[in-house]
Amino acid sequence: MSRRQDFDFTHAMTRLCTDVCERIEVFQHICMEQVAVTFAQARTPGIYGVQAKLTPLRFEDGALTKKMRGRTWTVQRVFLGRHEMLYLLTFYLPRFQDNTFREKMITVLHELYHISPHFDGDIRRFEGRYHAHSSSQKEYDRLMDRYVDEYLQLAPPAELFDFLQPNFKGLVNRHGRIVGRRLPQPKLIPVDDKRSA
Repeated sequence: MSRRQDFDFTHAMTRLCTDVCERIEVFQHICMEQVAVTFAQARTPGIYGVQAKLTPLRFEDGALTKKMRGRTWTVQRVFLGRHEMLYLLTFYLPRFQDNTFREKMITVLHELYHISPHFDGDIRRFEGRYHAHSSSQKEYDRLMDRYVDEYLQLAPPAELFDFLQPNFKGLVNRHGRIVGRRLPQPKLIPVDDKRSA
């Protein structure tokens, strides 16, 4: 009996996200070489709670520094190989994997849509008080639901999203062990105003 290979979740998710960004126009500004896909362990069991999180590595309009509470701050820079990352995209396991296939796809597109259209390390900002999700998160997720339909109607290879079909236990049963990239959340660092970030 052959030994099952470890399943690299973050590699598989990066491939899926890359394909989404190549196929759907609204995501075509995203360069996945500068988006670090990671995973973290959910602290509580069950499907309720944070499924995934996009962490921008720049401030508004892609700025490297921001003045807050009388001090200037920068975000810790993240490099993978020669590429500087502009975003971290983190999935919380097993929670994320225990949702339905459709909910998982909506979550993936939901987080990708947060990336600024300028791809400058900032998030997509909406007018008004609710700048991250517009005035209605339900409407935001309905839009993502439509993008899921658009993507699946383009007939991408099933091997790209097949790993989202089973729950976490099913994925473990299929592969034996789930591995992938894990990175600590970048820190805010105070900057001496006389120096460059």
